[in-house]
Amino acid sequence: MRDNLKKMASYYKPYLGTFFLDMFFALLSSLIALVIPLVVRYITTEVVKLDAGIAVDKIIKIGIVLIILVFVQFCSNYFITNIGHVMGAKMEYDMRAEIFSHYQKLSFSFFDDQKVGQLMSRITSDLFEITELLHHGPENIAISFIKIVGAFIILSNISLHLTLAAFLLVPIMFVYAYFLNKRMRRAFRENRVKIAEINTSIEDNLSGIRVVKSFANEDIEREKFKVGNDGFLKAKKNSYFYMGFFHSGMNAFTMMINVVVIMVGGVFMAKGTVAVPDFVTFLLYINVFTDPIRTLIEFTEQFQNGYSGFERFAEMLAVEPDITDKEDAVELKDVRGDIVFDDVSFKYNDTAHRVLRHINLNVKAGEYIALVGSSGGGKTTLCSLIPRFYEVTKGSIKIDGKDIRDVTLKSLRENIGIVQQDVYLFAGTVYDNILYGKPNATKEEVIAAAKLANAHEFIEELPNGYDTDIGQRGIKLSGGQKQRLSIARVFLKNPPILIFDEATSALDNESENIVKESLEKLAKNRTTFVIAHRLSTIKNAERILVLTENGIEESGTHDELMAMNGVYAKLYTWTK
Repeated sequence: MRDNLKKMASYYKPYLGTFFLDMFFALLSSLIALVIPLVVRYITTEVVKLDAGIAVDKIIKIGIVLIILVFVQFCSNYFITNIGHVMGAKMEYDMRAEIFSHYQKLSFSFFDDQKVGQLMSRITSDLFEITELLHHGPENIAISFIKIVGAFIILSNISLHLTLAAFLLVPIMFVYAYFLNKRMRRAFRENRVKIAEINTSIEDNLSGIRVVKSFANEDIEREKFKVGNDGFLKAKKNSYFYMGFFHSGMNAFTMMINVVVIMVGGVFMAKGTVAVPDFVTFLLYINVFTDPIRTLIEFTEQFQNGYSGFERFAEMLAVEPDITDKEDAVELKDVRGDIVFDDVSFKYNDTAHRVLRHINLNVKAGEYIALVGSSGGGKTTLCSLIPRFYEVTKGSIKIDGKDIRDVTLKSLRENIGIVQQDVYLFAGTVYDNILYGKPNATKEEVIAAAKLANAHEFIEELPNGYDTDIGQRGIKLSGGQKQRLSIARVFLKNPPILIFDEATSALDNESENIVKESLEKLAKNRTTFVIAHRLSTIKNAERILVLTENGIEESGTHDELMAMNGVYAKLYTWTK
């Protein structure tokens, strides 16, 4: 917990000036609140003894001072509410930027085990609760401390015995709060987990809403959501169970303090040891004293919310990327495209079976390699190892004689272009999505890339041409159009190494022929790996590799492999 609190405090560092001003105005506001009962006491004990004219004059002067103090308090509270909240928003901005940047560093293996909704929860709702705590927490504590200590000192000067009676219940109250706090913390942490699960369910449903509707499975989705929603309600009930005890108990304690003061004060007045004006002042200060207790009640709830969110935030930041640059990593420059797999084996984690076993492969620059095999044979995995989306378990991969682990990830991936079966287009325009391949490209370069990808004509026919909004994930485009945009993106990038991951398998014949032509243009004079679903599309490959659980089972041209009458021949006959 100490480490988390230190980490939490570090976010104040860029805003210490604002923070100290916020604390100053919080203290000033609470000191002004302490003045009012003193003024009441002064008027009821001193001013009432003066002549009417002098008394009125005094009261007017006191009123003017009080109005000035109210204005000062107004300015103080404005700063706390406005500038203080902006400070909190800036801290939230910094934290969100930090965790988003951290997400970008994490490898595929991390995201394989995560749910998008839960990751989103940590960057949205969790952070809001954290920054509310970071903004309001210190000022609430400061205000409460000043009011409680100030009220205690003033009350002691009025009547020490009455003060001791009033504070008699305070230690018991804090013990009560301490034990309930521990239970509330666990309950609020569970709330965070359940909120993340609901976010995951919503994100999953909305992303796949077309599948849901096509199968008319809305009722199933409602039932799935109900499970998560019920879990969230149960967690909330648990937290509110303890919160109910906490709030009602603390309010009961504050009421009991008033009851004790009234009873003991009444006795002291009856005995003549406490004057009526002092008793009235005392009652007013008791309210000043109980107000910060209510603030502390709110702070406790706020702390549970914020700290449980920060624990989840810190947990995520503590996840170390498993694929990073070496300290002495160099940039990969002037790439020809020679690629060597030297005894490469791979499995996804320590307990999984090996997906690839002892792969030895030498690919010359500009060579066109096709990978075939049954599903689960490791074709996509083998290609994913080249840009280091995953790290080899054994062996090494070299590009132009350099081990890919010795070069920077950025330079490695800048030299590799990937066209996948499941095209991902970002929400935005056609132009923005092509430009993603080379963000500093000119408009002429973007149009040239679109022409090379056989995409220019259909783009020109869209309502706003290159400025047409394509919707979430390019939903307004056909499969072939989306694929051609992804190819244009890679044309713009102009990498020396290409990976086509079943890029045409989901298209109709007409679209496939157009996309195939684009891919052939793109592959010219580049080292190219093609993962093939339809074997008829790779008959002209310079070399075809047949991947099985045993590794590279067969290698050769289409004619050579057919003549072997082995695994490839059977696959080709079966898929023809």
